[in-house]
Amino acid sequence: MARPKKSEAPDLAVRVNLTVGAIDRLTCPTGKKQAFMRDSEAPGLRVRVTPATAQNPKGVKAFVFEAKLNRQTIRRTIGDVRAWSIEAARNEAHQLRVTLDSGTDPREVERQQQADKAVKASAAAAHAVTVGEVWAVYLKARRLHWGDRHYTEHLLLVKPGGVASNRAAGGVTAPGILHSLMALPLRDLTAPVIESWAARETQTRPAAARLAWRCLKAFLSWCSEQPEYAPALQSANPAKTKKARESLGKSGVKQDALLKEQLPAWFDAVGQLQNPVIAAYLQTLLLTGARAGEVLGLRWDDINTKWRGLTIRDKVEGTRVIPFTPYVAHLLVALPRRNEFVFSSTIAAGGTVVIPRNPHHDACKVAGIDDLTIHGLRRSFKSLTEWLEIPAGVVAQIMGHKPSATAEKHYTVRPLDLLRIHHEKIEAWILEQAGIVFDAKVAPGKLRVAS
Repeated sequence: MARPKKSEAPDLAVRVNLTVGAIDRLTCPTGKKQAFMRDSEAPGLRVRVTPATAQNPKGVKAFVFEAKLNRQTIRRTIGDVRAWSIEAARNEAHQLRVTLDSGTDPREVERQQQADKAVKASAAAAHAVTVGEVWAVYLKARRLHWGDRHYTEHLLLVKPGGVASNRAAGGVTAPGILHSLMALPLRDLTAPVIESWAARETQTRPAAARLAWRCLKAFLSWCSEQPEYAPALQSANPAKTKKARESLGKSGVKQDALLKEQLPAWFDAVGQLQNPVIAAYLQTLLLTGARAGEVLGLRWDDINTKWRGLTIRDKVEGTRVIPFTPYVAHLLVALPRRNEFVFSSTIAAGGTVVIPRNPHHDACKVAGIDDLTIHGLRRSFKSLTEWLEIPAGVVAQIMGHKPSATAEKHYTVRPLDLLRIHHEKIEAWILEQAGIVFDAKVAPGKLRVAS
């Protein structure tokens, strides 16, 4: 058979000794999507060519390796003929053949290599990311599972501070208790760093430090479950150490609550507050036993005057309905309707008054009552009901506590009317002890104090 001329296209039916000229003359036969020219030197090495186009008049050409493994054809692209020399392509083909002869699929090897590179790249990214950046991702991921107040508290933990404020010491707000940790790389948030932070913060604000530590533990537990951040952590949760726990100590059991003997002085002092909205808010807290944020979030639409019910946005169950008792109704009806909120404010950004800790502290100082917190009013409601021997389940349902017994949880259903009987009894008794004579039929604001 006569040797083909060097100007002719190679015969694809036989193996050829790959040369630059042969590869240059290689074309894809008409009607085919691709064609292969086999190398006679390296078994499995081929040059693949695609049909000619306007951009590539000679078609796209690449070295490929093709062989059989378990009766299946394996084909792997080595690279473009313009980037690979013939010898380099033959060496790669020989290595692939060795891999194949050992029973290993070269494609699986390549996939594993790519996966390893991805893991290393992810680990490198995780080692470079800061705590603050991950904290922002964490809050976004958990936002749908949290209430507004819980989400806001997490924002306050890391706030930079430095904002001008007449109420803050020094005229500017202080940074959040976790702010100093936010600039650290996540990889540097180690147990010793957290232990040092705990020892420092517990000296000035131990209660806030314990709360922040619990939030930090939850954050790091979440990080340990994320593939992109887990490689940066030195341990599963560097905040969970005995030394940090001992530095922060345990929170004491709070006992602040109003005694029935203190009720006259407390009501009198609160009634003298200049802001009637705050005065009504504090009295509503005491007479409903609700949480501070729950009462603060009351909207006018939450008041059902027909069935005399208040819809409370409960942090545990979502919502609960409690009786709209006469004296609370008297307080709320007298308030101005400036927006959708019952306890509204014309200057606060959220449209409601801010939880009035300072006004309440001032009122308690006037009344001669020490260390009574806003949450102490909720505790006072529960404690005062003990004088009336109200069923514990009734009080728990009004306050929004979870049932503590199987019968309460699954068998006891108390309608609003039944709750009202007990709740109005509680309210009337508290007012009686406070020396307030209240007539539900008089116009709002018309009260007389017993002498």
